[in-house]
Amino acid sequence: MAEPDSVVVAGRAAPRGAYPHLRVAGDLIFVSGTSSRAEDDSIVGAEVAADGRVHLDITAQTRAVLENLDATLGAVGASLGDVVEVTSFLVDMADFDAYNAVYAEFFSAESGPARTTVAVRELPHPQLLIEIKAVAHRPTRARE
Repeated sequence: MAEPDSVVVAGRAAPRGAYPHLRVAGDLIFVSGTSSRAEDDSIVGAEVAADGRVHLDITAQTRAVLENLDATLGAVGASLGDVVEVTSFLVDMADFDAYNAVYAEFFSAESGPARTTVAVRELPHPQLLIEIKAVAHRPTRARE
């Protein structure tokens, strides 16, 4: 049985609009912008202190984004190893080095995807520091 072209993945944070988590088109998987939001809509790497001050952690958010991306791809039989291109959106380029260090835990220059990183003024929630969208090549095992 062929899987649907558009997929909203159970157990992931719900999309914040009229779009799926991913869309399969032939051998390609296009993953919508993914953040560090958890299924309960909390944001990994965002802590609010008792006095109301907010602490945002780019390291924790980057790791959660990449883990969320991997789990989303897993819903269609793919993984981070199948990613061929990523676009990363950072609210502050001062976070680039920390983001880049975590990214290197998941990907390498020798075998990882092509990547573009851009700065944006803001993301859909004020506690988000990073969002990543990706394109993956659908592995043969996932098409069978």
